[in-house]
Amino acid sequence: MARCYALLGWSLPVIESAQKLGKPFVVVSFDGFKGYAAENDIPFVSWDFDSWGDQSNSLLLKEQLDAFGADVAIPLFEETVEWAGALNSIYRDDPRVLNRAFLFRNKAMMKRKALLGGLRVGLFEEVHSVDQVRDFYQRLNEAELHLPGEATHWLHCKPFDAAGTVGHVLIREESDIDVKLKDVKFPLLAESHLAGYEFSTEAFIHAGKVRYVNITEYVRLGHSNFVPCGPQLEAKRHIIEREIQKLVDVFGIEYGMIHPEWFLNDKDEIAFGEVACRIPGGHILDLFSRAFDIDALQAFILCHDPNATEEELKAILPEPGAKPVRYVGSLMVYPDRGHITDLDVPDELVEDPYFASHTLTPPVGAQKIAEREGFGNHFGTVYFEGEDPDRMRELLRHYEEVSFYV
Repeated sequence: MARCYALLGWSLPVIESAQKLGKPFVVVSFDGFKGYAAENDIPFVSWDFDSWGDQSNSLLLKEQLDAFGADVAIPLFEETVEWAGALNSIYRDDPRVLNRAFLFRNKAMMKRKALLGGLRVGLFEEVHSVDQVRDFYQRLNEAELHLPGEATHWLHCKPFDAAGTVGHVLIREESDIDVKLKDVKFPLLAESHLAGYEFSTEAFIHAGKVRYVNITEYVRLGHSNFVPCGPQLEAKRHIIEREIQKLVDVFGIEYGMIHPEWFLNDKDEIAFGEVACRIPGGHILDLFSRAFDIDALQAFILCHDPNATEEELKAILPEPGAKPVRYVGSLMVYPDRGHITDLDVPDELVEDPYFASHTLTPPVGAQKIAEREGFGNHFGTVYFEGEDPDRMRELLRHYEEVSFYV
């Protein structure tokens, strides 16, 4: 077992799970959290993840962590993935650990590696200007044998290292290029639109072996999902797990948890979207914990530890093929653009047997809601629990159309 876990980033749920795990840990985060950590006896090292140079690098961070006996680094957020990779390269005396971290943080490099490894991906290219995006768009539609009068094929432009949908621009037609990319920063990854049903997986990996796969069903990307997936997607588990193990092998992933997103078409072909190796958004690990009555954050921590035992892993992860105790869904609520003054939670929601709880709070006075980058920050979450995944899906779709903030 590791001597001490270095948790890179600040997350109270992760800290609480680490405390319950009973293993030594130290939190590495920005100086603003130092006071809270001291008041609550949380081992803490102040660090600015945005700074990298002679006065701020992994060797200097390791020196501070040596005082705690840290020998495993665990990234909690996108911006800490490279730092964890650098530290674990030192701890495990393996420079490729850092190289793999770069794969997770550079979407263009990620796609190239996936393509070389035989994963199914769309057409993609690194672009450095608006003109290069236009050239790619034209070549894409040429390759798709586009004819005059037909709808054109979409493309997506994404920053190399942004989390989730931040900075993501969808180009539906050529006129979008000059309008939507007017103020963006290059370079970007341009890629063709992948057809099929989008979903995510959360794969817990130890010693290069996939120990458990959760399949999260997206009802509406970035807004609502539930865990585990319904029977239609569950029936494709054998195909999905095969692709995940291929991804693990191609990327050389040995420890931790990955969060790949996939597209499944009506021919049962799976295309690779992208992958992250930190805690996923959308409250997914919280939903996973509730669905199986486990602590998924403890499993997340343990899978990063090369010295964790088979017994420890089996004690915390569900058995392959295990049925959920319940299905658990979340609806992330984003106010409509414009002015909001009040919170309106419908009585029919609170009275529904599938309603579990919500974290919605009334606005403090009138607020103006403007455009969001990516999906932006949701104002709160509505949780559902029940035994029927079809009913779960129906409720999430219904309440997506409800304006909770008026």
